[in-house]
Amino acid sequence: MVVATSTATPLTCALLPRQGFCGLTRRLQWTNQEKQGIRKAGLGIITAKIELKPPPYAVNALEPHMSQETLEYHWGKHHRSYVENLNNQITGTELDGMTLENIIMVSYNRGSFLPAFNNAAQTWNHEFFWESMKPGGGGKPTGNLLKLIDRDFGSFETFVEEFKLAASTQFGSGWAWLAYKANRLNVGNAVNPRPSEEDKKLVIVNSPNAVNPLLWDYSPLLAIDVWEHSYYLDFQNRRIDYIATFMDKLVSWEVVSSRLEIAMDKTTRRESEEQKRKEEEDRQKAGREFKEMYMESDGDDSDLE
Repeated sequence: MVVATSTATPLTCALLPRQGFCGLTRRLQWTNQEKQGIRKAGLGIITAKIELKPPPYAVNALEPHMSQETLEYHWGKHHRSYVENLNNQITGTELDGMTLENIIMVSYNRGSFLPAFNNAAQTWNHEFFWESMKPGGGGKPTGNLLKLIDRDFGSFETFVEEFKLAASTQFGSGWAWLAYKANRLNVGNAVNPRPSEEDKKLVIVNSPNAVNPLLWDYSPLLAIDVWEHSYYLDFQNRRIDYIATFMDKLVSWEVVSSRLEIAMDKTTRRESEEQKRKEEEDRQKAGREFKEMYMESDGDDSDLE
């Protein structure tokens, strides 16, 4: 099992270009007085549109494994508050109008969280969590997902035990994830000198508080929320029972499989773009070298005359 935490692995922003990053983050702190002044002036730049997405099923659809009371409390209160707080924080800043994913990456700020980070990440995490479940879920995946699970963990049963362990041992509040790790290095403009298909694998990671695998440039496939409010009404302090119920009765393996196919396709397209970019850089370099050789040769001929 591969377990990554914020203490074991430095979280680096690998998805956004560095150019202009520092200037952007310096300008994100708007005071309430500035926001009020903008509203009074009637300027049309207040465009916060992060919405509270409902779960893809009725609030009682996961019973008896997750109660309607839990969904109404967890989604209707906690998730809602993240969305409302986020919109209040980004209104009138340069985060306003960004995608939720980009808000997360920018407000992460290389580990020095900006105010919007926790609410943005928790909004994303909860949308992902609701969509990871379905009525009548659980069971066993099929197809390419099962093939990769068997390859990377030895068996589905071993994977389940390792996932349960990661979730149950996450200290305090946080998440456990199944993610697809593509062949990447956490260094700007770096290329793996020995790329291999084996570098692309499924990994289990856990993360504290609002942190999620997007910050490692991983593709999340499955998540379980182990903040206590996610299970206390149904299981009190029995986190292990909650995790077992989630895996056995609630996981939507169809959704997880779909996410895997999207992640693999994204990796293929990114590698193709990187290869094209490298070939273009090589052509430009060869052209410059040829031009320099020609100029040197022309200079030598002039000396002879």
